[in-house]
Amino acid sequence: MDLTLDPRAQLSHPVSPNRSDKKERQLASLRQSSQDFETLLVNEMYKAMRKAVPEGGLFKKNSATEMFQEMLDMETAKATAKTSNLGIADAIYNQMAEIVKNTK
Repeated sequence: MDLTLDPRAQLSHPVSPNRSDKKERQLASLRQSSQDFETLLVNEMYKAMRKAVPEGGLFKKNSATEMFQEMLDMETAKATAKTSNLGIADAIYNQMAEIVKNTK
């Protein structure tokens, strides 16, 4: 039985992960995180705007309508952050991407 290893043989799994692939994943995660932050900020803005509107209207307010309103505001905030260019997510991404790119 021959137990010698051929140094020219390639390993099926690289010993160290590809650094550029790791940075790409970090940048993609940073992009998503900055987009999520902008969504939360827009959602808080919608909550503040909703508090400024006087209560009343066609339907009485109860816990179900409040829950529906919060879910509607969150989905509207997600759509607003995705489609409109407020620039908050872009500013966060651009500032933090330099740090990720400069790390070893």
